This record gives sequence, C-alpha cells and structure tokens, in this order.
Amino acid sequence: MIEFEKIDKEYHVGDQVVKALNEVSFKIEQGKLTIILGPSGSGKSTLLNILGGMDRPTRGTVKFNDQLVSKLNDHELTDYRRKVVGFVFQFYNLIPSLTALENVAIAAQLNNNDYQAEDYLSQVGLSERLNNFPNQMSGGEMQRVSIARALSKKPKLLLCDEPTGALDSKTSIKIMKILQDISKSSETAVVMVTHNPKFEQYADHVIRLKDGQIEKTYDNENPKIVEKI
Repeated sequence: MIEFEKIDKEYHVGDQVVKALNEVSFKIEQGKLTIILGPSGSGKSTLLNILGGMDRPTRGTVKFNDQLVSKLNDHELTDYRRKVVGFVFQFYNLIPSLTALENVAIAAQLNNNDYQAEDYLSQVGLSERLNNFPNQMSGGEMQRVSIARALSKKPKLLLCDEPTGALDSKTSIKIMKILQDISKSSETAVVMVTHNPKFEQYADHVIRLKDGQIEKTYDNENPKIVEKI
C-alpha cells in the first residue's frame, strides 16, 4: 500500500546540513498496525510528516499504491491528505467551542461523508458523551474524539503521532485497543509513532529508527491482543 524507497530528508540550519532521514526504505500494508519506534530525534516525526504528505523528501520515492506521492504538486498533495490520510495528534487539536458530536460531524461534512457522527463516537466508546465539550472530558476521552474525527474521513491511512504521550498507562491501553481494532476490522493501514517500546508487542509490523536510519524492521507473526494483556 505504502512504499518508502531510499528516502533522505535534509534540513539546512545556517551553513550546516542536518540529515533527519538517511536512505530509509520500508513497506506498510493495508489492514495492519505498524509501530514506528525510536527515541527523540530519531526521525519519527519527519517520517510521519512525509507519510502524511505534510513534507517532501529530499531524495527517494514515496508510493501510495501506484501513485508517486513524492512527485505530487501542492494541490495534489492537499488532495492526497484530504482523501487518503487521517491524522491523530498527541494533544487532540479539537475545536473547544464544539461538542464531541460537532467536532466529528464537521470533519465528516468536509469530506462529504454521509455516515452519522454518532456512529464513529460509538465505535470509540463515547455514545454517552456526544454533547460534551472538550473541557468537560478527560484526556483519554478527548483522544477518542480525535480518533473518531479522523475515522470520519474514511482514511486509507491513519497516522497517529504519539497518541498516548499525554495519557496515563491505563488510558493508553484503551487507546491502543481502539487502534488495534481499527486495523483489524477495516482496510485501513494504522501507523503509530511512539517512543514507548511496550507497544511493539501489539503491532503487526515494527520499524525501529535510530539517528535517522532504520535500525531494525520486523513482522510480529502473533501480535498480542490488547484486551488479553
């Protein structure tokens, strides 16, 4: 579904060239949960930004199915982000003046999705919180709203940037279960960036980054089911 081939990403800081990614190659499959793991500064966020069409590689190719994402112009990249990619961020990015239902509904309307926003909130276990505003919800509940909002786009690729980074361990497990369920019950490829190695046991595929390079990549033949842990 997604293929990175010899991706380099360089930034110019004064007279210096900083290489955030160095010849990174991997594949991501539909219906799989992929964990991108690494310490701060390893290149995880840069990689995610390129996957989501928010940044371009300096060299190398990015393919989505047969589409060369790395060669798209600005207008085409906007279309790719709108039609293909759903984003879940560490700090939720909900509109504070809208209820949970309205936050999801507005995203669905922008993407011409006729499905009811209630259905997406029900999918993440928030049927009883439809009319609550973000400041009336816990961090875990707000993160579930942001997942429901991303799902309302019907994304083929769901990108999650440290989605449990601001949550306690018990709530983090609940979010992990939702992401695992999404990957197994749909044709969406779920990609989660994290620095927490305990999550790799739940993934179908693991990519370990270090200093902008792939240190290790492997498949879990029998990923652990979250609710059984």
